Amino acid sequence: MATDDAETGGDLDRLNANLARIEELSQRLITALSRQEPVRPSLQGPDQDVFMKAAAAYMAEMMENPSKILEHQISYWGQSLRHYVEAQEALREGGMVPREDHTPEDKRFSNPLWQTNPYFNFIKQQYLMSAQAMEEAVSNLDHLSERDKHRVEYFSRQIINMFAPTNFLGTNPEALSKAVETDGESLVRGLENLVRDIEENDGRLLITLADRDAFEVGENLATTPGAVVYRNRMFELIQYTPTTEQVYRTPLIIFPPWINRFYILDLKEKNSLIKWIVDQGYTLFVVSWVNPDASYADAGMDTYVEEGYLEAIDQVKAITGEDRVNAIGYCIAGTTLALTLALMQKRKDRSIRSATFFTTLTDFTDQGEFTPFLGDDFVDGIEREAQEKGYLDSFFMSRTFSFLRSNDLVYGPAIRSYMMGESPPAFDLLYWNGDSTNLPGRMAVEYLRWLCQENRFSEGTFELLGETVSIKDVKLPLCAVACESDHIAAWKPSFTGFTKMGSRERTFILSESGHIAGIVNPPSRVKYGHSVSDQPLAGDPETWRAQATRHDGSWWPLWEAWLRRRSGRKVAARAPGGPDHPVLAPAPGTYVRADPDT
Repeated sequence: MATDDAETGGDLDRLNANLARIEELSQRLITALSRQEPVRPSLQGPDQDVFMKAAAAYMAEMMENPSKILEHQISYWGQSLRHYVEAQEALREGGMVPREDHTPEDKRFSNPLWQTNPYFNFIKQQYLMSAQAMEEAVSNLDHLSERDKHRVEYFSRQIINMFAPTNFLGTNPEALSKAVETDGESLVRGLENLVRDIEENDGRLLITLADRDAFEVGENLATTPGAVVYRNRMFELIQYTPTTEQVYRTPLIIFPPWINRFYILDLKEKNSLIKWIVDQGYTLFVVSWVNPDASYADAGMDTYVEEGYLEAIDQVKAITGEDRVNAIGYCIAGTTLALTLALMQKRKDRSIRSATFFTTLTDFTDQGEFTPFLGDDFVDGIEREAQEKGYLDSFFMSRTFSFLRSNDLVYGPAIRSYMMGESPPAFDLLYWNGDSTNLPGRMAVEYLRWLCQENRFSEGTFELLGETVSIKDVKLPLCAVACESDHIAAWKPSFTGFTKMGSRERTFILSESGHIAGIVNPPSRVKYGHSVSDQPLAGDPETWRAQATRHDGSWWPLWEAWLRRRSGRKVAARAPGGPDHPVLAPAPGTYVRADPDT
């Protein structure tokens, strides 16, 4: 009896201590939330016009085809009523076994209790039936333009995802079980994680996806040896230390996107594209872009071209003594590389021998999954924000990318962190994903208006540094790598833009997987395959894929063989820098660590 009393007292003390901790954390939470600056409604969600159009389309459908609406409603009511009656019948019979479950598999409901417990199984089945009914109701709206329908479907899906029973403690069996098992300790740890995230983001909620203490850039990420050999206000130029006695004569320069840090291409030695390229015998340079603040309000697309691309190319030529270089552009940096190539063609500048595009859009007729965010309601809000602050805070871009995959990058991590009380994983890719950067105000607006909305480059009306450039002006030898399940730069519009370029030498590679994993796909893994074709690049992308040949493993060796043929003979390896380019800092440099928000 004494032992039982002691154990009971211990449990009670633990519970009381957790309750006291919750009260303390709640006060911190209130204080942290009070620091949040007001955010423009236009940056929080779409204009009400979207929902008014959806309501009007639904009413029009009801007036013109009432039987269609009634059939859909009655079908849903019938399913729900039958589901309820079956559950009641099971209870009446005294059984605690859920009724037959025909709902589709969903990883959100992988815990066995969603299948074996009648209460949770009933909730799961009803949610999935309701979600399907709402999705069908939206997809059957015939009185919306394709663009408006895409937006309505996206935002409807966000509402459906938000109300999943897994997102609420009272209907999440895994979180409830853990709370009971730990006497509330898991909820306390979850509240600690929530308060930490809100405090670190000035009152705004941005979920920490990876253990920030597990990685340090330059220590266990971005460790390929090299040196910063040039620096201006827009970028640091890193030249990597050769690992071979000889290198190909033509140097190679990589332009990574400035929405994130460059080290996605140099995470760890085993999956570093940067190290692999160096090991193949190339003199490699990489641009590390600055993380801009309000002082960069004047920087536009032309600034990135003039003070970034053209300057970096000139510096590489000066350092190596070569007249020509090969270039790579990744994502938005690939789009801007194409603009630069078109400008150089107009100026008869032959400094680039060949160019490679990674997951690059140059024709924005099909805006893919970004369509919901490219209406004037959002872009107007971004423009006002940029004009006021001089830059677009990285918070907004991070949130936008996360909600493109809300279950994987928002609700799933939130459940694990805030309801289960788990620490974020030590995952290098997620750490990089959270290490985002600001965008200069003028550049962000020009990119959204001129490229995404108005498609000026594809239409041949993009004005750049005194020239009007067109996608047809890109005429040197080209290679493009697109990724099959890329949700940021979808492969089909990437293919379409590539076919519109004026080059006679074009190679298109379709890699399996997504925007990052399809590119960071080293040969040692033999994980994702790729497809290529000898047929002319034209017409429908699906037609091209149907006649393309699939190969196992990484596309890196195939691309390297393509690059090798355009890189000249071998010469003695080059150490970083030179007489006019002293080493300014060891790789990965100083810009990659700079955070103007701190």
